Amino acid sequence: GHGHTGRTRRAAHRGGSAPPPRRGTAAMSMIEVIANDRLGRKVRVKCLEDDTIGDLKKLIAAQTGTRPEKIRLQKWYTIYKDHITLEDYEVHDGFAFELHYN
Repeated sequence: GHGHTGRTRRAAHRGGSAPPPRRGTAAMSMIEVIANDRLGRKVRVKCLEDDTIGDLKKLIAAQTGTRPEKIRLQKWYTIYKDHITLEDYEVHDGFAFELHYN
């Protein structure tokens, strides 16, 4: 006999704009942010919402081969400061930074 239980139900529950409730800091989700430099290079980085901008710079530095101190993250007129978390800046999944080199 073929043990064929090959009917997996995929719960396709997409839609509904309300995010699930936060349960303290343990439920921090991984997000992916994007940094675009002026050379047209696009760097995608996976991080946590409670990571600081400084942490994010280290991740970007690892991908670009640049030292973290040389990296400046900006968006319009906001310059992001190292000790502030992504969550405090309301950076969410898919957020795009401007990547500048000092």
